[in-house]
Amino acid sequence: MISLWFSALFPLVLLGLFLALPVWIMKGAVWGLASLVIGLLFISAINFMYLLRLQRWLEGPPDRPVPDGRGLWNHVFAGLHHRARVRREQQQLLSDALERFRRAVQAFPDGIIIFNQHRQIEWINANAAVHFQLDPGKDRGQALTNLIRQPDFVSYVERGDYSASVVFPNPRRAGQTLLVQVVSYAAGENLLLSRDVSDQERLDVMRRDFVANVSHELKTPLTVVAGFAEMLSDPELEPDPAQMRHYMALIAEQTHRMQRLIEDLLTLSVLESTSVAQREEVVDLEPLLQTLHQEALVLSAGRHRISLKMEGYIQLQGNPQELRSALGNLVTNAIRYTPEGGEIELRWLGTQGGGEFSVTDTGIGIASEHIPRLTERFYRVDRGRSRETGGTGLGLAIVKHVLSHHQATLEVDSQPGKGSRFAARFPAMRLRYGEEAKRRLA
Repeated sequence: MISLWFSALFPLVLLGLFLALPVWIMKGAVWGLASLVIGLLFISAINFMYLLRLQRWLEGPPDRPVPDGRGLWNHVFAGLHHRARVRREQQQLLSDALERFRRAVQAFPDGIIIFNQHRQIEWINANAAVHFQLDPGKDRGQALTNLIRQPDFVSYVERGDYSASVVFPNPRRAGQTLLVQVVSYAAGENLLLSRDVSDQERLDVMRRDFVANVSHELKTPLTVVAGFAEMLSDPELEPDPAQMRHYMALIAEQTHRMQRLIEDLLTLSVLESTSVAQREEVVDLEPLLQTLHQEALVLSAGRHRISLKMEGYIQLQGNPQELRSALGNLVTNAIRYTPEGGEIELRWLGTQGGGEFSVTDTGIGIASEHIPRLTERFYRVDRGRSRETGGTGLGLAIVKHVLSHHQATLEVDSQPGKGSRFAARFPAMRLRYGEEAKRRLA
């Protein structure tokens, strides 16, 4: 403050001591006063010039540099420069914070739309733009309900009661389901949150279908067992031994069917609960395939011609129990769906490019439209025939999960009336080239 007063009074002191006083002494009072007035006018002109510079700076853009000055104006402009620099630093901090907030909101997994009391869009993040096929630049200022015309959504927004969310199929993207919630966070300002719940919806549908299918699969055998049990518990019933054996055979058959269903469900549950094969080891496929071949002959009971061929590398890195279950399911299905007198070939081929286990039959075949859904749980091409053959509808679902654990794939080639070929393809990294395997390959 002292330096400011000194800068303001110093020019006046100089004017009086070095101009007005000498003139007063040499020329008299009139000339002294005249020189003082001229000096004051000169100082006023300089101040006026700096005022003009200050005015132009104030009327200019915010980032315009502060003008330079001398004397009193040097202090004034220095103070303004300091305040301008502080303001720029504060603006930069706010700008950085706003940019970080925008990046965070853009990275948010949900879609976000900000709109006002007139339902005009003020801001859109990237996920919301994808959900509703909006343009964050061009659609700003547009009415929200003019761009998103789904009836449930429009009714939800117009009702104004945002205490609950709304779920609806996305009109802009087929097969997508969105959950939308609007939150009012200020006077006339609203935040719309959108989330893709398509996977959750599909899981809910699968869960409902699974419960319905399990209930349906258990209903028939339970009805049969309960019916015979009630009949046999009747004290007045005196069945002959042949009838009794027939009843007990039916009860045992339906009981075994329920046991197979529960075992397959437990196997599938274990497979779905982990993404990697457990207790892996080097599996020698020759004894495993020989066992499957013998079991196939027993199951067929002479009704089919079943052959086994093995070529190339026959050692595989994997879980022996899982591999036996998956490959066994392929063999069992071929026997069940091949009429009497048909042929079934089991074949393993291991090369440096990978390994393949295939089951080829001359069975009833499968129409092409059914093939993509064969590995779905409880999916059957012919439900009546599947139950007659004792299938649970879970075999190929088990195969799919086992092969997934071993980085393998299932390929199906089938024609109705001509037969089918199911092939499990294993990647080369799963093959093990031991001395015995090399000897067989040679």
